[in-house]
Amino acid sequence: MHVQEWLETVPAAAIYALVGLVIALESLGIPLPGEIVLVSAALLSSQHAGINPVILGACATAGAIVGDSIGYAIGRKGGRPLLAWLGAKFPRHFGEAHVATAERSFEKWGMWAVFFGRFIALLRIFAGPLAGVLKMPYWKFLIANVLGGIIWAGGTTAVVYYVGVVAEDWLKRFSYFGLVVAVLIGLASMLVVRRKAKKATARHEAAEVAEAPPVPAPAAD
Repeated sequence: MHVQEWLETVPAAAIYALVGLVIALESLGIPLPGEIVLVSAALLSSQHAGINPVILGACATAGAIVGDSIGYAIGRKGGRPLLAWLGAKFPRHFGEAHVATAERSFEKWGMWAVFFGRFIALLRIFAGPLAGVLKMPYWKFLIANVLGGIIWAGGTTAVVYYVGVVAEDWLKRFSYFGLVVAVLIGLASMLVVRRKAKKATARHEAAEVAEAPPVPAPAAD
């Protein structure tokens, strides 16, 4: 069962809480499919499933900001040993190569690594904990965290919602358009077939006339 199909069986209030929780857990460093859950819920909201996109975007934004803040606090307290422990538990996500890549991003971009990390799957689970480990000033982290959470969560919700609405309207129009096209194709096919049938009949009649024995001329008196 796909995520969206499963979400259709869940009450709207539970979906708000689920989206916020999954995104928060992903943001504090647990590798979960936060983006997939958010996109599926936003698409579902565009299909008149009783889900308010504004509330959904607000819950997603809150989850992103709170999760990153908790991850920052855990990273600041746990330090390097925390990254080593995460690497042992989640080698595919917190392996040495991934940690090194994230650290280079932080060294190059500073607080903007937190902001842009929100839009990159790998950095999304690193941003909070790694900012804490590297002792980034909290006010810098908070600004980048809030801006990134609002633009990523709110923006993703809005874009997916409106794309879903437009796509649904287009598909409805396409259904009528398809019906008209199908009728026109049917009529055109019928006319072509009738025209070919007439030509074939005419050729057949002409061939019969050509093969018919000549009529003898009447005898002269």
